[in-house]
Amino acid sequence: MSGFLDGMTILVTGASDGIGAELAKELAAAGAGTLAKTISKHYNLLYVDTGKAYRFLALERINNPKKFNLIFAKKKIKILKIKDLNKKNLLSNKVGVEASIIAKNKSIRNLVHKFQLKFAYSPPKKYSGSCLDGRDITYNIVPDADFKFFINANVKTRALRRYKELKKLKMNISFNEVLKSIKLRDKRDYTRKIAPLKKTKDSVLINTTNLSKRACFLKIKKIIDKKLIFNGNL
Repeated sequence: MSGFLDGMTILVTGASDGIGAELAKELAAAGAGTLAKTISKHYNLLYVDTGKAYRFLALERINNPKKFNLIFAKKKIKILKIKDLNKKNLLSNKVGVEASIIAKNKSIRNLVHKFQLKFAYSPPKKYSGSCLDGRDITYNIVPDADFKFFINANVKTRALRRYKELKKLKMNISFNEVLKSIKLRDKRDYTRKIAPLKKTKDSVLINTTNLSKRACFLKIKKIIDKKLIFNGNL
């Protein structure tokens, strides 16, 4: 475990709805990524959506099917910057499905893990620590994090959040297509042999189905602040 507050590490994981922060402001949605960004801003932490690294490689595979191999992926990960993970083309449904597929590859996972660890333990000095959003980070990437939260909501709620985000981006897709995609993604992530999505015993469950973004954040903040006060860091 890192030392508070300097070097604090917070992990946020769960069944993602893939919703972006800007749309979340309008919808008052409370997905894992949205909450992780809010936490990061409040505590001055580097925010890293670790799953976006898989989406980044998935898009490279889609755009370069003949060139894509482990050597090609290594070169791309080596030059990958945090800002590259904010590109809108990583949000497409096609990229999401492809990302779940390549995430099963152990060699690809090892590449992404190195990228994740770099920012988890060595964020830029201007930050007080890091907040990572990802599916297997609580037990496979940073098991000794200071705080772990497992975010969840029913599948229809998550699909609706995702659908509204994609429609805002003017993508031609139906709600049923999004729902089907999220169900398929959940099944793959919960049942895959390598690093499946799961809640660890030391993770705090936050059900966001009927809660606003602010209500969820305040619930998480209370838990974090209580520990910071106990350790004399707040």
